Amino acid sequence: MRFGPVPIEMARGTILAHATSLPGRKLKKGHPLTAEDVSALAAAGHGQVVAAVLDPGDLGEDEAARRIAAALRTRSIDVKPPATGRVNLHGEAAGVFTVDRALIDAINAVDPSITIATLAEHSAVESGQMVATVKIIPFAVAGELVERVVALCAGVDAFAVNPYVPRRVGLIQTTLPGMKASVLDKTARITQDRLQRLNGTLLVERRTAHDEAQLSAAIGETASSADIVLIFGASAVSDIDDIIPAAIRRAGGTVERFGMPVDPGNLLVLGRVGDVHVLGAPGCARSPKTNGFDWVLERIVAGIPVGSGDIARMGVGGLLMEIPTRPQPREKIVPAPRPSVCAIILAAGRSSRMGGPNKLLAGFQGHPLVRRTASRVTASRAISTIVVLGHQADRVSKTLEGLQVETIENPDFASGLSSSLKAGIRSVPAGAQGALVVLGDMPEVTTADLDRMIAAFEKSGGTSIVRATHDGKRGNPVILPRSLFPFVEGLEGDTGARHIVEGGAADVVDVEIGKGASVDVDTPEAMRDAGGVLQD
Repeated sequence: MRFGPVPIEMARGTILAHATSLPGRKLKKGHPLTAEDVSALAAAGHGQVVAAVLDPGDLGEDEAARRIAAALRTRSIDVKPPATGRVNLHGEAAGVFTVDRALIDAINAVDPSITIATLAEHSAVESGQMVATVKIIPFAVAGELVERVVALCAGVDAFAVNPYVPRRVGLIQTTLPGMKASVLDKTARITQDRLQRLNGTLLVERRTAHDEAQLSAAIGETASSADIVLIFGASAVSDIDDIIPAAIRRAGGTVERFGMPVDPGNLLVLGRVGDVHVLGAPGCARSPKTNGFDWVLERIVAGIPVGSGDIARMGVGGLLMEIPTRPQPREKIVPAPRPSVCAIILAAGRSSRMGGPNKLLAGFQGHPLVRRTASRVTASRAISTIVVLGHQADRVSKTLEGLQVETIENPDFASGLSSSLKAGIRSVPAGAQGALVVLGDMPEVTTADLDRMIAAFEKSGGTSIVRATHDGKRGNPVILPRSLFPFVEGLEGDTGARHIVEGGAADVVDVEIGKGASVDVDTPEAMRDAGGVLQD
C-alpha cells in the first residue's frame, strides 16, 4: 500500500485518508473514491487528495480484520462485523476469560499494522462484554501478512470465556462469645450476592463454635450435599495448623494452600474434601469489594483448575484496593479529593421523527432547547462541558455562543448514538474521574438534579455508576466512572450506555429526580406537551 498525495485525476479507486467536505455532503475518512466523488472534488477546487493506494495482493482494513478474527479459535465468543478496520469480540456469557498469551504475542509480532488486544487473563466477564478487539492500523495491509497470522492461529485455542457453572454452595460461619449476630447476617447476605453474580446457589448456612471438632463435623455435613464449602472464621487463620485448616483435614480432606500473594486476601485457605472444594475465606471477604477470595472462587465456579501453584502466580497485579475498615490497614488512609466529573451533552442526532425541524433548535421560553440544556449543565458542579455535534452542526453550534463549552463534531453521527458517546468519552480530560452523559433533548433536567447526581458520584468515591430515575424507573442522565470508559468503545449502532449500566461491571446508584429523568422530546407531540415550539 502506498500513502500520500494523489492528483485528483488519478484518485478514482483510492481510499480517502482524511474527511473532506463538499457542498451538501461530507466524504468520510476511509471512503473509497468513486468517479462521481472525483468529479465533485475537482469541481470544488481540489487538485489532489491524501489517499491510500492499494498494491496487488493488499487487503482492505475491514477484510483483513475479518479474516484474522475468523481464524481465531475461541469459545463462548461473539464476533462482531468489521468496521473501520476493527472487529470487536464479545463474551456470550458471564464467566472468566482465559487467553493464550504466547499466541497473542506472536500475532502482534508479525507486523505493527496488525494488532489484537484482549482483557487480562482470568478477568471476570459479564455477558455481552467486549473481551478482545482486532484492529488493522492502516487502510490496507499486505495479504501475505494476514496469511501469516491465519497460519499462527491454526490448531490453537486463542481465548475463551469460561461460563460460570451453577454450583451448590454451603456456608459455614464460626462464632466466639460476644460476636454480633448482625456481622454474621451481613456476611451471609454479601456471600449470597456474590454467588448470585456467579450463577451459584447458597444451599445451606451453618453456624458453629470456633472449635476444630465442631467445625470438622459441620464441614462433613455440608460437603455431603454441596459442590463448594465456604468457611468464614470468627478469628483469622494465622497458621497452617490453625482451626480452619485443621478442621478440613479432620473431616478427611486435604489443605492445598494457606496464604496467597494477593492483598486484601492474604489469609485464604484452599482445600478439598473428596471432590468438594473447601475455601477458608479471609476476613476481607466479608466486604463486597474485590479481593483475592473472588479470584479463586470465580475460577472454581467457571471450572478452571486452581492449585497452589496457580495461587503463587497471582502476586503480579495482586495489590488490590485498600479496604479502609480493615483492622490494620497496610498504610494510613489519606482521604481522596472529591472525584471530578466532566459533562458530555449529546447533540448530534438527526431528529428523524420530527419530520424535518431539528428538535434541539426548538424554542423554550425564548431559548433553543440545546442552549437551555447547556446552560443548566455549565451551571452545575461539572468541571467542564463537552457538546458533541453532528446533524446541522453549524446551526447548533451558533446557539451555544457565549457558553463555557467545548464543541466537537462527530462525522459518524448518522451511524447512531454510540458513535457520539464514543466521541464524547474520548474527549474527557485526563483529570476527570467520571463522565456525566446528558441528552440534549431532555428539557426538564435541572442544574439541581445534576448537582445531586454529582454529589452521589462523589460519595461513591468515583467508582459507581449514577443513574437518574423517575418513580423508581431508570432514565437519564447517567454518570459513568472512568473505569468503564473502555467499555464504551464496544458499543455499536443506536445504543447508549444502558448495556454498560446494566452489565454489572460497577455498582449502580439511583438518584430520584422526578419526571425530568423520563421527559424527552422525540416527536412533535412530545415537544408540544413539554412546552417547546419547533423552528424551521
